[in-house]
Amino acid sequence: MKSKIYVIGSSNTDMLVKSTFLPKPGETVIGDTFLMNPGGKGANQAVSACKLGADVTFITKLGNDMFGKKAIKNFKNIGINTSFIKIDKKNPSGVAIIMVDKKGENSISVAPGSNNSLTIKDVDFLKKELNSSDYVLVQLEIPLIVVEYLIEMCNELNVKLILNPAPFQKISDYHLSLVNTITPNETEAQYLSGIEVKDKETAKKASEILIKKGIKNIIITMGEKGAFYKSSSFEGLIPTKKVKVKDTTAAGDTFNGGLVAGLSMKMDMLTGIEFANNAATYSVTKLGAQSSAPSINDLNNKF
Repeated sequence: MKSKIYVIGSSNTDMLVKSTFLPKPGETVIGDTFLMNPGGKGANQAVSACKLGADVTFITKLGNDMFGKKAIKNFKNIGINTSFIKIDKKNPSGVAIIMVDKKGENSISVAPGSNNSLTIKDVDFLKKELNSSDYVLVQLEIPLIVVEYLIEMCNELNVKLILNPAPFQKISDYHLSLVNTITPNETEAQYLSGIEVKDKETAKKASEILIKKGIKNIIITMGEKGAFYKSSSFEGLIPTKKVKVKDTTAAGDTFNGGLVAGLSMKMDMLTGIEFANNAATYSVTKLGAQSSAPSINDLNNKF
């Protein structure tokens, strides 16, 4: 039987322009393709997990506008439980402007809108909703005070919380010590540990520092290199498969969605990381954020 997953985070509408190269400050670049897609780190991760077969409830705050209404319709079509999504009547839904070059590298600017108005009151109902077998997945595109509250709540309820510390905000060592699993990329791992992460050895050093902070599972995502995992019983780099990259947008989100989906389906951590690696690898071969996230059938056919 699958565990339930509660993803709490942001929802945006992504406006993506694909061009030969990314503009420098003050420069205008003629683009090739324009796409408008659903995005936001929380939404991306919820969609990724649901498309892989998980039981997902998404909690976010949307504006009372066309973007918000379209987002809810999209979540429902995918199969996500939207019962606890809140509507902000004052602020617009979040928007992200994304530029992607011919190598698949991207540059992103986000206007958070209603995401910034999510409050502790909006998530307090989870105290009665969560069971110890559930998983909570949260990122940092919502107010930090809400994230810290969720960390404390899950610790009290003995619910496993996965923190994707992106985009990076400084979190106290106290709150980090209550986190079950953290999934920084190389840059975020450096902010958290003070160690520049660029290979297996530096990932090991950074993860050792984070383990000492009390976090039980450290997973540093390293792009095409794979993911470095450290716990009390394992330490090592879990490689990923090589593919032709089209667009790295939301690869990290797809990884996180894949990881929590795998764990909710009773995979052990190593198998879950391999599953997440495959999901993220698939996603970089496609354009877009949520549209690039694979279904379970996509993964079975490709890997």
